[in-house]
Amino acid sequence: MKVNENYKRLSENYLFADIAKKVKAFKAQEPAADVISLGIGDVTQPLAPAVIEALHKATDEMALGATFRGYGPECGYDFLREAIVQHDFRARGIDIKADEVFVSDGAKSDTGNFQELLAADCVVAVTDPVYPVYLDANIMAGRKIVKLPCTPDSDFVPALPSEHVDVIYLCYPNNPTGTTLTKEQLKVWVDYALSENALIFYDAAYEAYIQGKDVPHSIYEIPGATQCAVEFHSYSKTAGFTGIRCGYTVVPKEVKSERVKSEQSSSLEAVALSAMWNRRQSTKFNGSSYLSQRAAEAIYTPEGKSQIGATIAYYMENARKMREALTDMGFTVYGGKDAPYLWVSTPGNMTSWAFFDWMLHSANVVCTPGVGFGSQGEGFVRLTAFGTHENTEKALSRINSKL
Repeated sequence: MKVNENYKRLSENYLFADIAKKVKAFKAQEPAADVISLGIGDVTQPLAPAVIEALHKATDEMALGATFRGYGPECGYDFLREAIVQHDFRARGIDIKADEVFVSDGAKSDTGNFQELLAADCVVAVTDPVYPVYLDANIMAGRKIVKLPCTPDSDFVPALPSEHVDVIYLCYPNNPTGTTLTKEQLKVWVDYALSENALIFYDAAYEAYIQGKDVPHSIYEIPGATQCAVEFHSYSKTAGFTGIRCGYTVVPKEVKSERVKSEQSSSLEAVALSAMWNRRQSTKFNGSSYLSQRAAEAIYTPEGKSQIGATIAYYMENARKMREALTDMGFTVYGGKDAPYLWVSTPGNMTSWAFFDWMLHSANVVCTPGVGFGSQGEGFVRLTAFGTHENTEKALSRINSKL
């Protein structure tokens, strides 16, 4: 028995495991310390009343033989797929079909798993800094990785690769920098993918936080994107489903790749990725639970929309306060306007981990070291706006008092 040697290429620990280990050690040394986390992007506000009502109703259904449900469709119940199409796409003038929507247990799983459909010799481009799952999943598969630096000099907009790539991972609003692309900037990438016969994996997990009018909520707002892009969505940050687990992936039938036609022939044929993804999910995934899908359906009701809108506004108020307060303290701050993340330059020449240690030990506040997202993240930390108002204000006051 031999293991997959590509795992040797991974960093020893997952970024957030390292953070948890350091925080645990600090708490053991200082058990009385009141540690506030502005690091890991977990939510703090309770689920919307409409969601809770839907969960209770679905639970009651499971208690009766006439309405009990066992295994559901691997790709999602029609009631949720139709709601997604109607509210997230048709309402924006985008023609997506219900059978192009695949309900999952969250965007993290799908952004990591979709690469299974790709050949091992595909060249993959990721931004730097980057959400670790995109990078690690392809390292595990042994693929060549091309990194696209995102720096303040370019307003964190990645340049097109200087060599051909087969796949590009884009996440906007961006995790970790909290920055966005305009429609014109995103069009550059769609045009590139079409000209290079490349595929874009577009992570739109934070689109509900967009405030600006020229920032696209979906890559499919760009002409031609339904021919070259797969889009990932999550209810984790949109509706606080980090503990419920539900999301979806859109794979338009127009998105096609090539494969060898048969063992007897070296000729190529076009294959729809939607059919391949459907086959993969049917084999390896038994579907998101009925309860979580009914909960997700509830966010599209008038009451649900209003309630999750209020929660998003709550978090974005945190982002505003953080951005203004940190700027007043002398920090250079990016993001936080169309996203729940802030990308903050470390003071002086402090490294990301050194500033993390200072924040933890001096202010008892947890941040995320930027270097954990890639080499271009050195000299930055990521802060999240998902705390309570009270803890956010307390954390900011502590940081200010220790400077």
